[in-house]
Formats: sequence, C-alpha cells, structure tokens
Amino acid sequence: MEKFVIRGGNRLEGEIDVKGAKNAAFPILAATILVKEDCVIKNLPLIEDVFRMLEILESMKVKVEWIGKRTVRINTKNLNPATINKEAILRFRGSVLLYGPLLARFGKIYLPKPGGDIIGARPINTHLDAFSQLGIAVKPLRQGFELQFATKAKNKVIVLNEFSVTATENLLLFCAMQPERIVIKIADMDYQVQELIRALRKMGVWLRVSGLHEITIQGKKKLKGFSHTIIPDPIEAATFIVMAVGTQGKVLVKNVPLQFLDFFFKKLHDFGAILEITKRQGGIGDVQVLPSRNLKIDKIQSLIYPGIPSDLQSVLGVLATQSKGSTLLHDPLYEGRLKYLEELNKMGAEIYFTDPHRAIINGVTKLHGHDLGTFDLRGGAALIMAALMAEGKSTIDNIYQVDRGYERIEERLQKLGADIKRVTV
Repeated sequence: MEKFVIRGGNRLEGEIDVKGAKNAAFPILAATILVKEDCVIKNLPLIEDVFRMLEILESMKVKVEWIGKRTVRINTKNLNPATINKEAILRFRGSVLLYGPLLARFGKIYLPKPGGDIIGARPINTHLDAFSQLGIAVKPLRQGFELQFATKAKNKVIVLNEFSVTATENLLLFCAMQPERIVIKIADMDYQVQELIRALRKMGVWLRVSGLHEITIQGKKKLKGFSHTIIPDPIEAATFIVMAVGTQGKVLVKNVPLQFLDFFFKKLHDFGAILEITKRQGGIGDVQVLPSRNLKIDKIQSLIYPGIPSDLQSVLGVLATQSKGSTLLHDPLYEGRLKYLEELNKMGAEIYFTDPHRAIINGVTKLHGHDLGTFDLRGGAALIMAALMAEGKSTIDNIYQVDRGYERIEERLQKLGADIKRVTV
C-alpha cells in the first residue's frame, strides 16, 4: 500500500509535458487482435491500466515486445482466447473492448463482466444490445456473457441506446472485419473514438463520419498491420491546467491536443481563468496558465463530446470551492462521480448534495489539510489538487487509482514546486 503525503500552499510554477492518452490506447491495443501481422504502437503512457491491458493480451499468447520506452510491437498471430486471464478482466474496465475484436476474429467468445472504477452503475447493456442488433446471440452466464456471431450481419443500421464511447469503439472493432457496409447511429465522437478511426483506416477499413453522430463502416476479412502514435491525453492536459489555475500558479502545459478542448477552454475563460494558447501543427499546442483571481463559476455540467467530459468534472468541482458565490455541479452520467465532494467537505468546503448527480458548492472557502481516501481515478486527481491548494498537510490513500491514469504524477508535480511525496505504508 502506498499513499501521497502533500503539504499545500505552494503555487505551481514551471513546465510540464502531457503524456499519451490513456483512453485512446485501449481500443488501439484491442485493434491489434484483428490482424496477424506486426503492429507498432507509440507514445503509450506508462500507467497501470495500460500495463493491465498488455498483461491480458500476453495471457492469450500474444507477443508483446517493448522496442522503446513508450513503444510496443504486438503480434497476435498465435492468440488463444481460451487462456485469457479472467481475474485481470474482473479488475479492469477497459477489458470490455476485447468483446468486439475477439468476436470478429473467432465468431464465438466468453468473457467475464469487466471491472473498473467505483463511480456508479456501469452496465454493458448498450454493448450487448448493439451486438444483438447485428444478429449476435448473447447468452448471459453466471459471471459473464457468451457471444456467438452468425455468418452475416442481421441489420445494416445500428442505433445505440445511449452515447457510449466504449460501445461505439466495440462496434467499430467488430465491424472492421465485416465486408458489409454498416451504419452506427447515436455514435459517440470523443477523442478516443476519433483515434480508433484513424488507426482502423491504416488497417484498410473504409469509414465515413457524418453529422448527427453517425459513422458508416465497411471492413475486410483480412486487415493489415499498422503503426500508430497515440495522441497526447486531453484529460491529463486539462487536469494540469486546472491544477495550475487552482493554485494561482504560472505553468506552461506543453503538448496539449487543442482540437479536443475547445469547449473546455471557452468555459475556463468564462470562469475567469487567464490562459495564453500557442498553436502548433496537427492540432497540438502549448497552454500558458497565468495567476487567475476572482473566479466566478455559475455551473459545471458534464456533457457528451464536445462538451465538458465527466472525467474533468472533479477537478472543476475543486476549482469551484474558490469561486465567489454558488456553483451548481451536475454530472448526469455517473451517480458515484461526486464521492470526492464528501472528502472536500472534510477539508472545510461548503458543499450540499441535492441528489446523486448534483451538488451545490459555495465559495470562496479555505481548504485545510486532512486524511483523505480515493474512490476512483479522476476523484483521486481532484483530491491531489485540493491538497495542493489547502493549508497544512494532507494524506491520500488508495493511490493505485491515480496510478491507473497518471504517470508518476507526484514526480511531475514536484518539478512544478509541489510538496508531494509517495510513501509506502
């Protein structure tokens, strides 16, 4: 067991680089299952969730070779789903993306229900319903599901039950090996879906993105190996930007995927944050955060892309404690996302819950150090931010949750002047 010990009050100052996108890595790693040739994936973040995904692939006799610090070469020619590490799947939510490619390649699979964050109900009904629309027989078993595919897709138009990133990705991964032209409606179009589309096109898949969340895909029985560089992580970039704003710091966040954060920047500007954005080629740029005072945040609401992601709601909730007046916080997606607010109240925040999805945050409040617990990945990052802003010492337990998504976050924050240490219990 490890924990973070943080002494707050220091303004963050300096430069920080954004690493590869965690949630974009999973579907692209899963896409290697569709081909028997070598695939090279670059700019992988060195985080626990990526290591778990590679561990699951290796458990199926997949050859995974590190050929650089953040680059792997993968060959799935000898893949055997019968040997899959079921325990790893039960601990890792991203494993749900194995359904689509394994089903496409083998026609019949059994997988346990995936695990993951404690952020509320996260059923995979949308995935299963979409597969059923394609003519796939779904058989619930005691701890998982058996899926079996007929020889031809039943429907050519699939309508998802909700805007789901992973269900959209799972369908794309499955349809990549179907020669029929299939239309996916109510498709999510967040950055990780767009990254997967880029990779699938390199493999030989024909895809067209239309308006109103619609993707048309026509695959091939035999796809080719590919090389792909993962984009910088929009969520990590935005997290460091908000941390800098919250500590009234002066931080240059480098390697930011600007094209996925337009609405986020708009809202931060409206809140009173001072940012200077420098654009480079390919939609990447740098963001200079300058000391921001007199914040005013009326409302924070998580929305599907291109709105504010649910993954950023927590750090924005911490920022709202430093906003003058009341802020309405609304996360309609996950009823467990607001657990971190209970920890903020221990630190002196004034927060009232109206229901599992909404809370009112009154500011400005002075935060004080406290012993805190981490319930999920993004809530853990939010508590680190709160501890950096607080007066006195805080400890944060269960930091494995943070390690799942942020690469050695304490070492990177130390370079910005933060007083944060990793301590073995």
